[in-house]
Amino acid sequence: MVELQISLKNYDLHKDKCTVKLKSTLPPKFSVCVLGAQQHCDEAKAVDISHMDIGRLKKLKKNKKLVKKLAKKYDAFLASESLSKQIP
Repeated sequence: MVELQISLKNYDLHKDKCTVKLKSTLPPKFSVCVLGAQQHCDEAKAVDISHMDIGRLKKLKKNKKLVKKLAKKYDAFLASESLSKQIP
C-alpha cells in the first residue's frame, strides 16, 4: 500500500468548497523505485518493486552519469522519511 499526500498551492479546503478531480490513470509502464532503509527495501522486494538501500545510494554520490541514468530509468521515487532528509 502506498500513501499519497498532495497539497495544492493557494487552495484552502475550508474556504473553497468545490470538487477537484485528478487524473487517476498511470502510464502503462509506470516504474517506481523505493529508496530507503533495509526494512522498506525488504517490503518493496516482497511486492516486486525496484529498490535501493543507503549503501547503493552512497556509491552513486560522486558519479553524475550513473545518477542521470537512474533518473531516466524510473518515473517516480519513494524515499523513507529518514533518508529523504539526507537527499538534497
